[in-house]
Amino acid sequence: MPQLIEAPERIPVPGGKQIDEYVGRVRTGTEQVSVAHMRAPAGWEEPAQTPEFDEVTVVLAGTVLVDHDNGRLSVSAGQAVLTRAGERVRYLVGPEGAEYVAVCLPAFGPDLVHRED
Repeated sequence: MPQLIEAPERIPVPGGKQIDEYVGRVRTGTEQVSVAHMRAPAGWEEPAQTPEFDEVTVVLAGTVLVDHDNGRLSVSAGQAVLTRAGERVRYLVGPEGAEYVAVCLPAFGPDLVHRED
């Protein structure tokens, strides 16, 4: 039977970024996939990570920058980026901040992201 998700679960994170999870380990107990709506303010960045999941990031507004071992990708509104499990990446946003949707397979989990200190 289809499951209506009436509202996301807000996941608290430092740095002013908002994460609203619609499907995933927190909101629905789903381990296979997570879908979250993100809003990151200008200047937001996070440490490099080597996650155990693939991640599709669809940029709705602004620019998401993705540092990787071979350089940097700039992903603008209307574009998407796919990062693969085991790749070392670092996400940050452009000067206007960014709004985007992240889909992780399997679902995002703090024990699966392997952020660097």
